[in-house]
Formats: sequence, structure tokens, C-alpha cells
Amino acid sequence: MAKLVFGMNQSLDGYVDHTEFAPSPTLFRHFIKEAERQAGSLYGRRIYEIMRYWDEDHPEWDADRRAFAAAWRKQPKWVVSRSLTAVGPNAALVEGDLEGAVHKLKAERDGEIEVAGPDLARSLTDLGLIDEYRIYLHPVVLGRGTPYFAGPRPPLRLMTSDRIGEDVIRLTYAPA
Repeated sequence: MAKLVFGMNQSLDGYVDHTEFAPSPTLFRHFIKEAERQAGSLYGRRIYEIMRYWDEDHPEWDADRRAFAAAWRKQPKWVVSRSLTAVGPNAALVEGDLEGAVHKLKAERDGEIEVAGPDLARSLTDLGLIDEYRIYLHPVVLGRGTPYFAGPRPPLRLMTSDRIGEDVIRLTYAPA
């Protein structure tokens, strides 16, 4: 049975914003390894549209970006959206009963399924479906933006903490 894992980069004040801070080369290589071993990714519409960037090669990419793109393209993706009518390669729309669809995904897969997008994570948290939360804490203060937790923070229990690179701490929590 698969495990749902919600993990994102977060500022010290609790916000996620890919345009305000980027992963270091060390953290980016960590994300490549994560993408290579994931059983798939479950996306909200907005984050999926951002991640579609990796569907096409860009001449300025270095080896790490090409490796991430290859891993991202290879893994299955499921997109939760009420407005999209089609999705890109190796992706499927999740329509209708979110809870039933996610229970089915978890039952049919082994390994970790990444959850991407705070709004989707909130819906899945409310349904009790997220098995693990990973906060990649950066020493940045944004003062605004999209919070990591789109709703009330669920009761959590710290499982592990580890340093990745020079300045990021990964905090891993399980629902309490």
C-alpha cells in the first residue's frame, strides 16, 4: 500500500513560493533522488501547471535539471482539478470522488506518492489521507504568500529532522 507524503519548501514564517527562493544544488539533487523513487505524484491544478515546465527540454539546463525532468516525466501523475479537461503525458485527471480515488491509488500502488499543492493537501488532510508531512525549512522570511498549511494545522508528531546542504532542515511529521 502506498503512503501519501506532502512535502514542500517553506519559509521560516510558513509560506511556500517557488519564485521567492530556490533549492540549493544539494537540495535539488535530493529532490531528484526523491522523484526517481516515488510511486507517483498527486497534484492540485495550480502546482501541476507550474510543474509542466519539466515536460519540455530547455537548452540552458544542466545535468541535474535534465535528470530531474527525466524522473518527473517517467513517474505517473494524477491531477485533481475541476477546471482542466486534459492533462499532459503520463498524467490522468482525478474527477469526482477524491476520497475514493485516493484510497484506490493508495491500495493499487507501493511506495510513496508525493502530494503537491497546499490546497490539495488541505483537502487530503481533512479526509485523513496524508501519511507524512515533510517541511523543507529555508532561512527566508517572506511575510506573505501561500501558507504551507492552507487550513488549520493538524495535530502532528515529529518523526525526524535532518539537515540537507548548508541551510535547509527537513522536518518529517506524522499525523498525531
